[in-house]
Amino acid sequence: MKAAVFHSPGNITCDTVEDPRILDENDIILRVTSTAICGSDLHMYSGGIPQARPMVMGHEFMGIVEETGKNISHLKAGDRVVVPFPIACGSCFFCQHDLPTACEHSNPDYYGPEGGIFKEKGGALFGYTDLYGGYDGGQAQYVRVPYANFGPRKVPENLSDEQVLFLTDIFPTGYTGVMWGELKGGETVAVFGAGPVGTMATKSAVLHNASKVIVIDTLQYRLDRIKMLTGCETILWEDAESTIEHIRDMTDGRGADLCIEAVGFEPERSFIDRAKAVLNFEKGSVKVLEACMSAVRRGGIVSVLGVYPVNYDNFRLGQIFDKGITLKAGQCNVHPIIDKLMDYVVTGKITLNDVITHRLSLDEVSKGYEIFDKKEDGCVKVVLDPWKLTGF
Repeated sequence: MKAAVFHSPGNITCDTVEDPRILDENDIILRVTSTAICGSDLHMYSGGIPQARPMVMGHEFMGIVEETGKNISHLKAGDRVVVPFPIACGSCFFCQHDLPTACEHSNPDYYGPEGGIFKEKGGALFGYTDLYGGYDGGQAQYVRVPYANFGPRKVPENLSDEQVLFLTDIFPTGYTGVMWGELKGGETVAVFGAGPVGTMATKSAVLHNASKVIVIDTLQYRLDRIKMLTGCETILWEDAESTIEHIRDMTDGRGADLCIEAVGFEPERSFIDRAKAVLNFEKGSVKVLEACMSAVRRGGIVSVLGVYPVNYDNFRLGQIFDKGITLKAGQCNVHPIIDKLMDYVVTGKITLNDVITHRLSLDEVSKGYEIFDKKEDGCVKVVLDPWKLTGF
């Protein structure tokens, strides 16, 4: 089959690899019909999260069941399904407590309670390094889906792939940031980052009747697009201080009720920022998270959706304590909420596919990663078709 294979930072190519096989009676083999490039994939692409061996990329995918293991009873060949990005058994303590990203069984080589940098990680994720299970991902023509009695969800026939594809990750992730904010209606929400997850968080805040949604980004074209899609207010980030003051000016000096961090550890940085990270043995920067903690009101909530893979020096614990901030963070637990989110799509309460800016064939994956990473050609979200190959 053809698949997008990570070889080294900056080097992801469409290769011919072996077809996946059923390895466990709870597996299915999926013929992938749609897949997408996620911002988290760029962490491997940039080298920000290490991976030594080649790996098939991708954790946003859906398709048609091709083959089932002996224990699979609710799915059959020909069923069309969408697959949550965490890999979870469904039966362990954490899965039973709606925390599938902490699954005790899916990542046996690196799992543990500590949450370390290179050991004792959480549950497995598709196509996201050996630290998270080493499972090949779905930027491919076929993929093996473990624990298929728990993860995949059937898709209504009247919905297209693009209408439901983002139930895999970016919609549940954006929605979780708002869910953590405990909105009751009428609040001010500030979303830092106008990429795919920030867009979905903004849509979710509107869905929850926030009275004002402010989106912050460094790129005007992304702000223009998200304003067109959602009607939100926007701030072009020039520096943290002016951005924070602008948010306070828009909220009677208090700050936002909820700040959602949808950028992560690799924001745009100056030479000084980069030098500081090297001196402190840190990956990237926490400057966007720090801006969220300043921009949120006293007693407010900060939802951290962006990935932070290491520890950081001079973290503002004193500010968190003095302001009484509630900080919530982590990988999105898709399984407990995906059915509710599917209903939002089915009933037309939310539209997901308008975030797509580029549709490419799988053998154009190198181009897709490049324009997504460099934010070229107005790129916000890239969807790949595994079967319309241009170069083979």
